[in-house]
Amino acid sequence: MRFRGLDLNLLAVFEGLMQTHSVSGAARQMHLSQPAMSAALSRLRDYFGDPLLVTHGKRMYPTAFAESLAPLVRECLGGIETLLATSASFDPANSQRTFKVIASDYVITALVAPLMADLSNLAPGVRLQLISPDQHSSELIGDGKADLMISPREFLSADHPTELLFEEEHVVVGWEDNPLLQTPLDEASFLGAGHIGVAIGSRSNIAFADRHLALMGKHRRIEISASSFTTVPWLLVGTQRLAVMHERLARAAMRLFPLTSVPMPFAFPVMQELVQFHQTRAADEGLFWFREQLRRIATNPQNG
Repeated sequence: MRFRGLDLNLLAVFEGLMQTHSVSGAARQMHLSQPAMSAALSRLRDYFGDPLLVTHGKRMYPTAFAESLAPLVRECLGGIETLLATSASFDPANSQRTFKVIASDYVITALVAPLMADLSNLAPGVRLQLISPDQHSSELIGDGKADLMISPREFLSADHPTELLFEEEHVVVGWEDNPLLQTPLDEASFLGAGHIGVAIGSRSNIAFADRHLALMGKHRRIEISASSFTTVPWLLVGTQRLAVMHERLARAAMRLFPLTSVPMPFAFPVMQELVQFHQTRAADEGLFWFREQLRRIATNPQNG
């Protein structure tokens, strides 16, 4: 299809070239021959009147114009993806749609897993692509490469809509034979114990619990820093360590591990989990349906 003299397929070519900075790399990514990719780059250069990518040594580098064009092209492609994914009506019983969701392993365990079990009959053709959160998560939402992100507010972008999904309490969890949990846990015993903390992503962003403990001036002794929430139960069993855990995840873990939980020994803020999506997808009927299903599971006390 052409629009104002431009073959719109060339926008996808441009995106591939900007991702790889390589004609051969973009050709492999898009399953094209190298001559076909070279011809497409030539057509892009002719249309925009700019070299777009210039060779220096063994690498290609984007021009300043190409860098300025890149976010506009990504937004355009994201809009096209939304258009293709959106129909006049969404029929979950017959839909074959794949929803791309950015969520931590805690959210997957407490919310997504019970939802997908529920949808096996309600929407058997619906699929999920689960993406672990990291420092690029907001870019995936902005570029239209992910449909939803589920996260506390501090990890979400201010550029796109958010909706409250559910609120979560935190509890202290430990091995069921841990002597610290045989009597009421006080603050001094809590802070004096060895703990397991969680840091997420390649930049090791500390989780909500440690962030707010630090803000409260309460510093626990972290003996193990895990990279995921669901590894924590394995590290508690048979030890005297403690962990601050989301209540929903704690309930799920206690069904599988010899663990017990007690309330936090001092007042602790409630965590709000929000869902974020690109502003251009606010009218996406399928995405609205999926958010409603998440909210239904989140507010059902039998889940988690």
